[in-house]
Formats: sequence, structure tokens, C-alpha cells
Amino acid sequence: MADQASKDAAAQQRIVSHMQKDHHDSIVRYLEHYSKVSAWTAQSGVLTAVDLNGMTLTASGKTHRIPFDPPLKSYSEARERVVSIDQDCLRGLGRSDITINEFIWPTGRYGVEFAVILGIFAAYSQRWWFAPGSIVERSLGVGLAKFSYRIQPWLFGGLLVVHAAELAYFVPARLRKHSVNPRTGLFWLWCAAQAIMGIGCSKRFDALVEKKRVAKGKQQH
Repeated sequence: MADQASKDAAAQQRIVSHMQKDHHDSIVRYLEHYSKVSAWTAQSGVLTAVDLNGMTLTASGKTHRIPFDPPLKSYSEARERVVSIDQDCLRGLGRSDITINEFIWPTGRYGVEFAVILGIFAAYSQRWWFAPGSIVERSLGVGLAKFSYRIQPWLFGGLLVVHAAELAYFVPARLRKHSVNPRTGLFWLWCAAQAIMGIGCSKRFDALVEKKRVAKGKQQH
């Protein structure tokens, strides 16, 4: 009896350690779906214990219990059960089974595009730079300065509106869908890239999702 209790305790610890190390995104989803806590709060979630009847988690100082229904017969069933529970969470939250946990810096063509758009934002952020007698007029000529002075409010304002709209769509359609939590630096890196690049960032994100989907498919075969 003591030997079985020791084996069970070791199995419990292995499950807790494995989930914390390799599947924290699943723990976050458990809390979001079953305990109805916000994504921000759920990011602090910790799996503290598991037994045949369920899992005990904590988040922001509160304890949450997620039962196994039906209870496990042995801990050998735990892996299949936690995967099944996570699948329920994905469906309930409207999430993809592909979690994005990395940021891809713009390189090559995307790097050039990033630099150009950032340059336009910077260059046209101040209208007075193009006013009569300004450094732009003295350096690049009256024609360019007059033209830039005239279009600056429309160009800069238009870029802000378009990129803000794209960002508003990007957050739920891509970041939230692929379990990128707003409490992480990763979330804000993608937001910053999207705010600057717009659709170019969305294409990079989609390419990363597809790469992970292909890799996951190979692992399953």
C-alpha cells in the first residue's frame, strides 16, 4: 500500500512538472474556459496538484478546481484526459490548436518594408518639418516641401487610421486565436510590429502558423 502511494505521488509530481514546463498555455486555457477568469489573470496560473478526481490550479492568489468527469482510474489516463480537456477549451474559447509562442523579426523583403513604413511614419509625424524655411525645404527643395506640407495630415492620419483598424482585427483574429496572452511581452511585440507594418505583419504571422501546423502534422504521422 505504501509502495503504491509512493508511485502515485511520483506520478502526480511528474504530471504537474510536465504541465508547468511544457503546457502552460493549456493551463491558461483551463482557467479561462472552466473558471471564467480573464486572459490576463489566467496567465499567472499554476497547476499545484492533480489527483484522480481533478486538478487544482491557482491564479492571482485564488484557487480553482477542475474536476475529471469521470474520475481517472489510474494516473496512466492523465495524459489523454488533460489533452481532451484542452480540446474542449479550444472549442469553447474559439481557439486554434496551434499556439504561437515566438516572435519572428522582419528580415529580407519584410525587413525593407518595415524600414520604409517606419521611415514614412517618422518623416511625416511633424508637419512643421515641411513648412516654408524648414530644413526639408532648404535641403530637398521647395517643391517636395510644399507637396509634403499639403499631404502630411492626410498621409499620417490615414496611416494611423488604417493601421489601427488592422491592429484591432489582428488581436482577436490572430493573437487571441493562437493563445498569445496580453500579459506577455510576445503579445506586445506582435502588436508593435502590426501597428507599423500592417498587412505585412499579418502575412508573417500566418506563415509562422502554417509552419507550425506542418510541423505538428509531421509529428502525428
